[in-house]
Amino acid sequence: MILKRVEVIEDDESEIMEAVRRMSNRYDMVVTSGGIGPTHDDITYRSIAKAFNLPLVLHKEAFALMKQLSKPHPNQPNFNWDEDSPALRAKLRMVELPTDASRPLDEQFLFPCKDMWVPVAVVNGNVHILPGVPKLFEKLLDGLTPYILPRLADPEGRGIARVIISTPLPESAVAAYLAELAERVEPKGVKVGSYPRWGKKRNTVTLVGRDKAYLESIAPEVVHYVKGRLVKVEGEDDEDEGAF
Repeated sequence: MILKRVEVIEDDESEIMEAVRRMSNRYDMVVTSGGIGPTHDDITYRSIAKAFNLPLVLHKEAFALMKQLSKPHPNQPNFNWDEDSPALRAKLRMVELPTDASRPLDEQFLFPCKDMWVPVAVVNGNVHILPGVPKLFEKLLDGLTPYILPRLADPEGRGIARVIISTPLPESAVAAYLAELAERVEPKGVKVGSYPRWGKKRNTVTLVGRDKAYLESIAPEVVHYVKGRLVKVEGEDDEDEGAF
C-alpha cells in the first residue's frame, strides 16, 4: 500500500465535507483520525454523514459494547445508562454513526478489536473513520489488517523492491544527479528518494519499484555517483567510518 496524501483539517464542517468527498473519489482507501468524541467540537461523524447525504443512526451493538466495556468514571458516580441525561446524550454521540441503507451493515461497521467498543465506520466503501487518540488509532489500524489485505493487489508486498544506498555526501551534492536519474527512471516505474539523517554522517538514497532486476542493474551507477554503498537497513554502517 502506497501512502499518497496526508491532510490536516480543522474542526470545520465544510472543510471536512470537501476533503472527504475529494479523497474518497480519488483514492482506494481513506483513513480519518479524530473528531469522534462526545464534545461539541467532535463533528467528524456528522460532517462525513452530511458529505454523503447519510443519516446518523444509533448503532445498537456499539452502544451495548460501550455499556459493557466502559469503566465507571469516579467523577460520575450517579451516572445511569438507562436514564436520559446530558452525559448520556454526549456518550450517544460516539455511537450515532453514518449509515447507508443500501449497503450491508457488516461492511459499514467493523470491530477489529474485541476488547474495544469503538467501531471503525466505513463510509462510501472506502472512508474509514478512526479516533484521534494515538494508542486507539494504532490499535484499530493494526486490527484492520485482515479486512484490508484481501483488497490489495499485492497483499504480501512481494511486487515492491527497494534498494537502499548509504552516502557520505550532503543532499546538495547529489541533488542534480538524483533529479536527472528520477526523470530517467520514472518511465520504468521507479521512485528515487533522498533522505537526510540529522546528526549522522551519512544520508540515504532509495530506489523503489516493481522490477527488481532493473533496480539492481542501475544500483551500481547510483552507488558510483553518490560515492555510496549498498546497505540492507538504513543506518547499518553508521559505525563503519572507514568503509568508503
